[in-house]
Amino acid sequence: MKQLAFAFGAIPAPALDNFIPGRNAELLHQLRQLAANRAAERLIYVWGAPASGRTHLLKGAVGAARNGGLDALYFACGRDAPWPEGLGERDCIAVDDVERLDAAGQIALFNACNAVRERRGALIASGNVPPARLPLRADLVTRLGWGLVYEVHALSDEEKMQALRQRAADHGFPLGDDVLRYVMSRAPRDMATLLAVTDALDRHSLETKRAVTVTLARELLQSLPERVSGTEDR
Repeated sequence: MKQLAFAFGAIPAPALDNFIPGRNAELLHQLRQLAANRAAERLIYVWGAPASGRTHLLKGAVGAARNGGLDALYFACGRDAPWPEGLGERDCIAVDDVERLDAAGQIALFNACNAVRERRGALIASGNVPPARLPLRADLVTRLGWGLVYEVHALSDEEKMQALRQRAADHGFPLGDDVLRYVMSRAPRDMATLLAVTDALDRHSLETKRAVTVTLARELLQSLPERVSGTEDR
């Protein structure tokens, strides 16, 4: 049988245009405005549970800002991650997982917040809890709460299924509930992967001239890389 892993293709890079908003429509609008340099509020803090889409949004906003000609940078915090020099001098910065900052990193972000505010730059930060609950120095917590604060709501299973049905309809084929339930129980649950699996189902259906059924979905998923065909929720 033809190896189908190549039919899966690369998962698209995070972008604001491929983020499914669900209950995050207002946040998505604010990030679009910020990335286009049209926002009145220049600081946005987002928080949410793992796999809620925080990183997707930050990377997507930086990509949109760069496409608009701004000097933008995404930075993921970590205990051993070196803080980029001159971060506060950029037009737009996105700082992910701020709860992981060490003492030196907290000072650097504090200074970056001040620099961005003075220069009318843009700062997007993310954490796993609201600002007031962050285990960070008090003056930094205050600055992270200066602007807009949003919780990123992960899509419910039903919202994910609705999105996949719409994706299939856009491609011109029906995606039954039995196939959806099978894919949702076998593939990673992040939307980028689920959408890519839906696209791969379409291609495999066309190549084999067979309808999209649970049998076809099983055949496809068993042929895909282990990172896709696992059952864990990522």
